[in-house]
Amino acid sequence: MAIKNLINGKSVDELTAHDRGLHYGDGLFETITVENKQLLCWDEHLKRLERGCVKLNIAVPDKNILKNEVSALIKTKSRGVIKIIISRGGGGRGYKISENIEPTRIISLYPWSSQYDKNSSSGVKTRICSYRYAKNPFLAGIKHLNRLEQILARSEWNDDSIAEGIVMDSENYIIEGTMSNIFCIIGKTLYTPDLSACGIEGIVREKIIELASNLKFKDDLTSLNVEIKKIPLEFLMNAEEIFMCNSIIGVWPVNIIDKTKFSNHKKTQNIIKTLQEYNSIPKLCKNTN
Repeated sequence: MAIKNLINGKSVDELTAHDRGLHYGDGLFETITVENKQLLCWDEHLKRLERGCVKLNIAVPDKNILKNEVSALIKTKSRGVIKIIISRGGGGRGYKISENIEPTRIISLYPWSSQYDKNSSSGVKTRICSYRYAKNPFLAGIKHLNRLEQILARSEWNDDSIAEGIVMDSENYIIEGTMSNIFCIIGKTLYTPDLSACGIEGIVREKIIELASNLKFKDDLTSLNVEIKKIPLEFLMNAEEIFMCNSIIGVWPVNIIDKTKFSNHKKTQNIIKTLQEYNSIPKLCKNTN
């Protein structure tokens, strides 16, 4: 499937060379799973996009226009990935924001990868990255366009057998994966890093916290507690189960971190099933059209 784009509602691939998203990373984005021609967690993605726009003082896009344009792209596709980019728009050189600037709205439809499903079933090999995220509480949580830190962390390996890298902050606390959030389980407590200073508050992360806190899971997950805390590497490596998650990959059980192996995924698989039941993550499916 070829990538399809709409820029400000028009089916074009060209963007003005003066766009501030290109020059300064001045904008935000969301990536959303399309399953059975439906957008998973659409409302949650839209709310996060709106929160980010308010924080960056970018005009909030009309949600009806967004939904109509996204619907036009996905109407013939059962599965795929929608990416929405809102940049501040075209402007002159320099950091000062021009008056009456109009945001640029880019919506793209990407093909689905069967590797996402495979990793959810088999688990993944990961590594600890050398790069450390800088702290910036103001930008923490939102999906702004400045992804250079993630790019630098991801550039540390070319081994295709390694699916994800785990990144720490400047104080050596676990933050997240290069493209995902991270959880670990010890006993009946589900731990995830404090992201108040850096990192992205993922939609699936929020769903897991919500479901684990308020809903009864099957079997021994009935009384699962959630704790958001600073997690040192040693704490993570002593966990019973570890998994990574985001809106596209769903949940990936972690089999290996560097040379340390983790073989217990019982509770993780239970979480995957629960999220799928609530249409929060993709279901395992061979249909990729």
